[in-house]
Amino acid sequence: MKLAGKVAIITGAGSGMGAEEARMFAAEGAKVVITDIVGDACRQLAAEIGPAAIAIEHDVADEAGWDRVIEATLAAFGKIDILVNNAGLTKSDTFDNTDLAFMRRMLDVNIIGSFLGMKAVRGPMKDNGGGVIINIASGLAFTSLPGYFAYGVSKWGVRGMTKLGAKELSPDNIRVVTLTPGAIETPALVPAVRENAAALIPLGRVGGADEFSRVVVFIASDDASYVSGAEFLIDGAMIC
Repeated sequence: MKLAGKVAIITGAGSGMGAEEARMFAAEGAKVVITDIVGDACRQLAAEIGPAAIAIEHDVADEAGWDRVIEATLAAFGKIDILVNNAGLTKSDTFDNTDLAFMRRMLDVNIIGSFLGMKAVRGPMKDNGGGVIINIASGLAFTSLPGYFAYGVSKWGVRGMTKLGAKELSPDNIRVVTLTPGAIETPALVPAVRENAAALIPLGRVGGADEFSRVVVFIASDDASYVSGAEFLIDGAMIC
C-alpha cells in the first residue's frame, strides 16, 4: 500500500496507460480522480474501481475545466497529493503538412494542458505540505522521427517544463518528475513497432502498461521523496 492515504488526479485515464495507472494507484491505497476527454470511458473505469475513484469529463487544455477538477477533487477527498499529467495528443504528420491549427492543438494539449494542471494543483498541494507532479513525455522528447514534428516539439517542451517546474515549486515541497515511456502495449502503440519489437528494442519486446505504471507508483510514493527534476526512460533500452 505505497500510496495509502494519498489523493491523485490522473488525466487521460480513460484508457491505455492512464487507466492502468488509475487501477494500480487504487490498489496501492490511493483515492483516484480519473479525468478524460471521453467521459464515458472514465466513468466506466471509476465504476470498476469503486468508491476510491471519481470520474470527470475534462479537456486538459481548458483552464475552467481544471477549476472544476480541483473543486470536485477537494469536495470528494479533501486534498490533492499527486498529479499525473498523462493526457496527450498523439498524431503524426509531415513537417509540410503541419499547419498552424494542428501545431496549436498539439501544444495546447501536450504542453499547455500539463502547465494548467501544474498551476491548478500548486495551491492545494502547498496547503497540504507538498506533493508530486508527474509529467509524461515520450521517447521523441529525446530523439527525432520523421513525421512526428509537432508531437516531438510538444514532448521536448514537457521535459523543459519539468526541469523549470522542479526549481520553481521546490520551496513548497512539490516534486516534479518526467517519466518517458517507450513502446508500451496500449491501443495507441504503432502496429509496426509491436510487430518488429525484437529488432527495434534491445530487451526484445514491448513493455506492459503495468510495467510503466509500477514506475509511476514509485515516483508518486514517499519512497521517491528526494527525487525531483529527474527524467526516467522506461523503454527497454531503446534510447540510451
